[in-house]
Amino acid sequence: MLSKAERTRQMIVERAAPVFNRKGYAGTSMQDILDATGLAKGGIYGNFQNKDELAAAVFDYAYRAVLAAIRARVLSKRSAQDKLQAIFKFYHNYTVNPLFPGGCPVLNTAVETDDQLPFLKQKAAAAMQEMLGSLQYIIRRGIDTGEFDPELDARQEAMLIYSIIEGGIMMSKLSDQPGILNKLLRHLKKEVEQRFVV
Repeated sequence: MLSKAERTRQMIVERAAPVFNRKGYAGTSMQDILDATGLAKGGIYGNFQNKDELAAAVFDYAYRAVLAAIRARVLSKRSAQDKLQAIFKFYHNYTVNPLFPGGCPVLNTAVETDDQLPFLKQKAAAAMQEMLGSLQYIIRRGIDTGEFDPELDARQEAMLIYSIIEGGIMMSKLSDQPGILNKLLRHLKKEVEQRFVV
């Protein structure tokens, strides 16, 4: 069971996550955090040394929540093809119905931090590698079981899938056209059905 201090810290992270994800690190003010949590400054700084520490905790929380939601869908499927299709289904309409307001925390953080916030860039890069690793694992599993074409390059295909999804999210958000992402997801679905499967 969490202590009172741990519960307070968790509450701050949970309520600050949508704000950071929507406004970004630079755009999120202390007043935004106070408004979201209902706490005074002392309540925030009693749990986090500074904005950087809070931002890091918020990213971890938001990313882990997205990852858990995807894994729940993937683990309910048996075949490698169904696992990939579950991922594509998760991202359908993601720009209008994301897990957190503002969209994908990895994409948002990667775009904002670039070379300015190395501590957040490292976290986003590690998250990307974890997502790529999960995709590679599914594809390799499909190859090993004879479900997927043995000529597939699992690493390359994982990079392609992830790039198309994240690029589709960016394009859909930037143009306010969620259909762009959905069209790309349909393309990925066909690719797996027609090119991956033996």
